[in-house]
Amino acid sequence: MDPIFILFIVGGLVGLALFVWSLSFLNIFIRAWVSGAYVSPIDLVALYLRKVPVGYIVDNRITASKSGIVLSIDQLSTHHMAGGNVKEVILALIASQKAQIELNFDRACAIDLATKGTDKTVLIAVKTSVNPRVIDCPAQTSDKRTIDAVAKDGIVIKAKARVTVRTNLDRFVGGATEETVVARVGEGIVSTIGSSDTYKEVLENPDRISKKVLNSALDANTAFEILSIDIADLDVGENVGAKLQAEQAEANKLIAQAQAEVRRAAAVALEQEMKARTQEMRAKVVEAEAQVPLAIAEAFKAGNLGVMDYIKYKNVQADTNMREGIGESTKDNSKKKSE
Repeated sequence: MDPIFILFIVGGLVGLALFVWSLSFLNIFIRAWVSGAYVSPIDLVALYLRKVPVGYIVDNRITASKSGIVLSIDQLSTHHMAGGNVKEVILALIASQKAQIELNFDRACAIDLATKGTDKTVLIAVKTSVNPRVIDCPAQTSDKRTIDAVAKDGIVIKAKARVTVRTNLDRFVGGATEETVVARVGEGIVSTIGSSDTYKEVLENPDRISKKVLNSALDANTAFEILSIDIADLDVGENVGAKLQAEQAEANKLIAQAQAEVRRAAAVALEQEMKARTQEMRAKVVEAEAQVPLAIAEAFKAGNLGVMDYIKYKNVQADTNMREGIGESTKDNSKKKSE
């Protein structure tokens, strides 16, 4: 085959490629060039081959360049392929530059990837760093409307606080979220109220809570810096101490009643036991008395007891019965008189 013909074919293919490229990328190339953010044709083709949106990357590089932020195409495309939001990162860098906040591209990318899938973005983080935000404590999404704590005198104090924070970009990646800040502030309020001798001290000096909680470094290892803690509302709740004392008294009463019932049952059992023993003794007496006639009969047989002795014995017995009868009648008459 003729070499000239081969060169003609190759030249035609190259020309066709350049024509296709000019249709796809010429507008983008010229836009970047005239904006002072030159991008080589090779970089444009490389973006296309990596399936990266060429116009999106170039436009964001132009935005950064116009703000004096120098970034390469590789930096932007790499962050895009990692799943980041290039536009948010560029806007965050511009906002931090205008606010004179130190933030480099790598940290901005790290914050952007850390906030992926949440309602926060790196741009919001920078804006919060510039313009502090207010967090309610407890949070409005919480089931509890107040932070309840008990002073030493047993009175419940219901508190609401508002925490002013700003983003700490140096600790944003890996730092605890605002839920942790709210929890720590709530814990500090409960601890401060609990250490107060009376609820009146809390009501008289609510700023005492703010100062003590603020000085506790509650923002350590969090993504925020606490600027102020303000007590928005204080209400007096129930007297928990008196309620607990009443419940304790009721419990003590029930315990005393139970112990008294045990003693009563023991006394009843002892009484029944004594009655049983009395009956037992009476049975023994009756048994012993039954032996007397037998003994008398034996004495008669043996000649140890005469008739006169037996008659004297019967007289003594009759005299004893008579005295017992008189004693019983006298006792009955005295009882009737007393009634």
